[in-house]
Amino acid sequence: MKRFPKALTIAGSDSGGGAGIQADLKTFQELGTFGMSVLTAATAQNSVGVQGVYPLPADAVARQLDSVLDDIGADAVKTGMLFSADIIGIVAGKLERCGAGPIVVDPVMISKHGSRLLEEAAAEALRDRLMPLAEVVTPNLPEACALLGWDESELATEAAMEAAARELLRFGSRHVLLKGGHLPGSAEAVDLLLSADRPHRPIRFAAARVPTPHTHGTGCTTASAIAALLALGHELPEAARRAKAFTLEAIRAAGPTGAGTGSLWHAAWRQEPLSVAEAAAPRAVAPPRA
Repeated sequence: MKRFPKALTIAGSDSGGGAGIQADLKTFQELGTFGMSVLTAATAQNSVGVQGVYPLPADAVARQLDSVLDDIGADAVKTGMLFSADIIGIVAGKLERCGAGPIVVDPVMISKHGSRLLEEAAAEALRDRLMPLAEVVTPNLPEACALLGWDESELATEAAMEAAARELLRFGSRHVLLKGGHLPGSAEAVDLLLSADRPHRPIRFAAARVPTPHTHGTGCTTASAIAALLALGHELPEAARRAKAFTLEAIRAAGPTGAGTGSLWHAAWRQEPLSVAEAAAPRAVAPPRA
């Protein structure tokens, strides 16, 4: 009997289909894993913004986790929008005890349009309860600043990114992938991967920026792609490289899905010959050391 690699997303629902569990499940399927979901909140949102956030009761999240993990299990887990300290506590406790596969924590805090998706009081729970369980944490620059208490002006260079990623490792994850899509004045989108056992030897992933405003769901897609690739058995650096390549293709094919910011097209990677997709894939290159 065929055994499917299984990936679980624990996140909120995006009614517009571009981010949240919708983006995660599309990514899981595209990358050859069996996707499962635990819903933490429903949102009313579309391409122009978030019109409402409706968190589920913590016991509803707990029941979903028990149903999935007790029967099906998970070869990798991705967390996204968790919203409250109560939900984070439930999720962290269940994952700590269940022995699921590697955990990818995407610290979703604020939507692309500025709506709060994590209560202010929950940031401490995210840092103290969930991040220590993570194989990798995948913040963008604004999320990194929020977790560290830094002003966003402090993260304006790659050197500052490396310092921030090193500080984020102090919260206990095995790795941090700091995504530099918000880095000002750079012709490349640069991500840095730091490991707790080699915090002074970052791996640099770079790709030319795609001139498009349609980037809704980029963070969710990257994190869920990493989770899917870990479920398939890839080591983290290779999973991160392939995830960036997958997301890059999805951004290149993105387009308007309404009047505002459009969403990624997750099937893009299989709509071009493999040789083209491989040629476009960014390479993981360690920066030279002095």
